[in-house]
Amino acid sequence: MIAYLKGAFSGITPSSVIVDTGGIGYEVNISLNTYSQIQNLEKGLLFTHLIIREDAQLLYGFSDIKEKSIFLLLISVSGIGANTARLILSYMKPEEVSTAILHGDSRSLERIKGIGKKTAERAVLELKDKVGKHYTDAALPANTGAAIAPSVKQDALEALLALGINRQQAEQNIIKLLQADPELQLEDLIKKVLKGL
Repeated sequence: MIAYLKGAFSGITPSSVIVDTGGIGYEVNISLNTYSQIQNLEKGLLFTHLIIREDAQLLYGFSDIKEKSIFLLLISVSGIGANTARLILSYMKPEEVSTAILHGDSRSLERIKGIGKKTAERAVLELKDKVGKHYTDAALPANTGAAIAPSVKQDALEALLALGINRQQAEQNIIKLLQADPELQLEDLIKKVLKGL
């Protein structure tokens, strides 16, 4: 198992990054949360989890160990696969996910595309004790935001498509949100689209 990758970051998008380590470029799937942490970095370390399927080997990367731990807990729940777990961590910060689970707040999870009522309730039920052992209900850090990229519309669309959102739905929501607020930053734009679906 590949526990982490340390190297130069290239080709960073809201859904993936290439990590060059020892002359080999690893394509790593990331959440919006990790993107916001690494988008301005030239190099760094990502904690990783490798998923091997019949048709692919997929590497998921996380900016900190807490996000990786939440990801692993989420994919242990029946009905939540790796892409759905990544979508949850793109919509909510790890602290928000753990707080929702600890408080039995399945509705916060239900709002995320791909998470039905039964799956959300199962996640809360199955993970409450596990989350309680590892995490405290700490205050959430303030959202510092990121610089607005010139191609915010295209970057948002690519990220949403990578998260499994329908292209037409994504484009319509992006245009509507940018018309209402042209200054929306990439991370906020993607979160608002996810919330509106």
